[in-house]
Amino acid sequence: MNPTPDSVPADSDPAKLSAEMAAEIDAAMKHMDAQASAPQAAARPAVAPVGARPAGTRGPRVVTAGREHRTGTVVSVGPTDVFLEFGPKELGVISRVQYTDEATLPKVGDAIEVVVDKFESGEGLFICSRPGAVRKAAWESLEPGQVVEARVTGVSKGGLECELADHPAFMPASQVSIDRVPDLSVFVGEKLKCKVVRVERVGRGNIVLSRRDILDEERKANAAKLRSTLAEGQTIEGTVRKIMPFGAFVDIGGIDGLVHLTDLTYDRVGFGEKAVEKYVKEGQRVQVRILKLDIENDRISLGMKQVQGDPFATATEKIQESAEVTGKVTKIAEFGAFVDLGSGVEGLVHISELDYRRVAKVDDVVKVDEVVRVKVLKIDPQNRRISLSIKALKPAPEAPAGGRGKKGDKIVGRSEEEIRKETPALRRLREKSRQMQFKGGLM
Repeated sequence: MNPTPDSVPADSDPAKLSAEMAAEIDAAMKHMDAQASAPQAAARPAVAPVGARPAGTRGPRVVTAGREHRTGTVVSVGPTDVFLEFGPKELGVISRVQYTDEATLPKVGDAIEVVVDKFESGEGLFICSRPGAVRKAAWESLEPGQVVEARVTGVSKGGLECELADHPAFMPASQVSIDRVPDLSVFVGEKLKCKVVRVERVGRGNIVLSRRDILDEERKANAAKLRSTLAEGQTIEGTVRKIMPFGAFVDIGGIDGLVHLTDLTYDRVGFGEKAVEKYVKEGQRVQVRILKLDIENDRISLGMKQVQGDPFATATEKIQESAEVTGKVTKIAEFGAFVDLGSGVEGLVHISELDYRRVAKVDDVVKVDEVVRVKVLKIDPQNRRISLSIKALKPAPEAPAGGRGKKGDKIVGRSEEEIRKETPALRRLREKSRQMQFKGGLM
């Protein structure tokens, strides 16, 4: 008997057991006989007589959602099946492939809980499965709360059209996933593990399914395991679940953490969802680092820029003060022009560093996307700023004859005519001086 994981194939016939399974049954029965007394062992047959049924139910049993749950003791673990004993002459079998993880595979002597799918009278065996495992659904046995596998056949207004037990079923869009799914058509043709919410056996026989509860239970189980392994400073992979104006929530395996705007990137990021969407999208897989962990209050602070590395630090290792570099003008502001120096690092050419002459408008000297040659004046790692100059690479204009500035420096950039030129500022200063003289005369 080789059912597929978490299901029992429709074309399997439990009555026709393979020679390998028959050998495992014999071994399990011999183990049971060895534990019994000698007289009892002599009286016990190797297998139950054909058509026989247990005289009475022994051992604990619970019926949930129309399925019988029982606890038995493992007596044999074979290559394909696990056999367990519920009581004298009550033997159950569960497919080994339902234990996908070797760590969860039971050992001889373990007490495990199983779900009884049916009793095979020909072999005197209870055919069992793991609790919560998906099984091939039958219309007669469908009950609310039952976990089944349904095939998605199409998309309709408000949800998914499914097929279950050769009957049409419906899964509302809100029950397909924990998060909103923008395009439900991606599920067409897939087999989904889901839970039966409602079964109407009269009329059209409507069946309503839900996958959300299954995913939520799995997420909680994963979160419980994950909490004990998390530590600050860890770098892990997660999925962006939701974008907010202040950052993005990332699922790191059943637990959500927040990547704040300030930890999203080293670039300057504005406030709002559109600003965040420039760097991440919902459903995107990202690498994040755990910055702060508060398990008690379910708060985890994550960072993306800490994983990517600081481009400013990398760039400033190659660029030194007084160096001459080439860059492209990326943005023009009233106070100057930003120049890309490579690797996403920008420096500022202040308006006073564009030219020796007085510049009224920045775009009179440089244009966006223009490639310029600049000199690095200062690197400020603390404030992450790089000051650049274009005029420092231009020849300085000659000063008027005999013109001197402070400390003997030459006066450059303005002629005597420009200095004496009538300006609004000069007129205001002259008027203010006259008023002061007039007031002084009255006093």
